[in-house]
Amino acid sequence: MELIVSYGPWFIGLAIVFGLYMCWGIGANDVANAMGTSVGSRAITVKQAIIIAAIFEFAGVMLAGGHVTSTIRKGIIAPGPLEAQPEVLVLGMLASLLAAAVWLMVASAKGWPVSTTHSIIGAIVGFGLVSVGADVVEWGQIGTIAASWIVSPLAGGFAAFLLMISVQELILDTDAPFARAKRYGPAYVFLVGFIIALVTLFKGLKQLDIDLSVLQSFAAAIGFGLLTGLAGWFFIRKRTMETNLSLEEQYAGVERVFAPMQVFTACAMAFAHGSNDVANGIGPLAAVASVVESGGRVVQEADLPIWILLLGGVGIVIGLATLGYRVMATIGERITELTPTRGFCAELAAATTVVIASRTGLPVSTTHILVGAVMGVGAARSLSALDFSVLRNIAVSWVVTLPVGAGLSALFYVILRAIFVG
Repeated sequence: MELIVSYGPWFIGLAIVFGLYMCWGIGANDVANAMGTSVGSRAITVKQAIIIAAIFEFAGVMLAGGHVTSTIRKGIIAPGPLEAQPEVLVLGMLASLLAAAVWLMVASAKGWPVSTTHSIIGAIVGFGLVSVGADVVEWGQIGTIAASWIVSPLAGGFAAFLLMISVQELILDTDAPFARAKRYGPAYVFLVGFIIALVTLFKGLKQLDIDLSVLQSFAAAIGFGLLTGLAGWFFIRKRTMETNLSLEEQYAGVERVFAPMQVFTACAMAFAHGSNDVANGIGPLAAVASVVESGGRVVQEADLPIWILLLGGVGIVIGLATLGYRVMATIGERITELTPTRGFCAELAAATTVVIASRTGLPVSTTHILVGAVMGVGAARSLSALDFSVLRNIAVSWVVTLPVGAGLSALFYVILRAIFVG
């Protein structure tokens, strides 16, 4: 308790620096995942991706980012032993932020799309082990995380495979693919609006104090989907082609139809990420601020002030702008060749899988789902369309995320404790 009072301003300052670093890592990795398919298919440029992220990430953070976050991340460590040792929680959260941020920086530099959530969880496990002991770790949750390495890509890949097959059957494998694309395009855009609205509504609009029933959520999502479908129709109808063109020329026209449709998915993915994942990334910062401001009291939930949300948004956009291109290249170019039709199916499949998982409790990771979705659209062509050497490196990065995060966090905790406690 005395340590919290003596070094409170230092702890807040370090939490801000480490939190900004962490959010920079989220932008360089997580948001780059979300933007990667749109950039890889050349529906948008890297510069446009940064602008879209800046606008819609902030919109998601401020409108639906939530104002409360659990200080004990995802129930990974039991809170009881920490209530009497607030300094352990503060030092542990600082170590966790720094460890997860360092790992995200390394992974982003290598172009590996890894899970921000798993990075934080591994880090919290690490400080828990060295500070309190193995008994404090909820090991059942770790098993759930390991299961997600298989469940997430399979779920995302299956959904993307089905969507890509539907595009092939309804549009590409017909005598008039361009005309079919213009006919069915608005329906696919409707699905984008519908699914993203469900993601947001099911997660809960805490900032706006809106809590809808399942039926009300579906009704609102349908209404929003109709609006986006109408907007999609407005843009798609402007795409025209000469008559009596060859099938190859019509296929090129189909991709031009899907290109503006991918702008919808890029905006939607950025908003969904801002509303659902940003607050999680800055949760340890909120935990440190809460403990310091309360004079050492450990609470299970902590307010997320506006300044913390803004800090998260700024860090994310900077991260995407400075290092995000490496992960975008992996997602958008190296796993399989993407076109606007394939990129659209991958992003829509990822969003759909997130909705289903959020309602059924499946142990999934958004990052892993999106990688699986890109694999799914590639497999819809043929397995030879996938670069398995790239996929092998990605799989290894997923498996090592937990132990690397834990090891770095344990090291940083010991260093911070030596500095402040002696």
